Amino acid sequence: MSKFLDKQNSDALYRAIVSIQNVDECRAFLEDLCTVSELKALAQRMDVAMLLDEGLIYSEILEKTGASSTTISRVNRCLHYGAGGYQTMVARLREQDA
Repeated sequence: MSKFLDKQNSDALYRAIVSIQNVDECRAFLEDLCTVSELKALAQRMDVAMLLDEGLIYSEILEKTGASSTTISRVNRCLHYGAGGYQTMVARLREQDA
């Protein structure tokens, strides 16, 4: 775990995220918290994770999202060897869409 993630002051961010009650609150919070570029990058990574989970190959994901091969590779690595966050969220989104 990185030093940042161990710091007590990062807990306020995580507690704030956990307290979000709906999509509109989430959107408002993230728009205040992040720059437009950061939000686009986060959204793109989530899109990449969803497409990787669907079994698409890198070239198809690049075409659909515009994500670089580096971004696709990083998300793929996190999907398989990360902390499990992408896997949890992808599964929850799939359940919600079902």
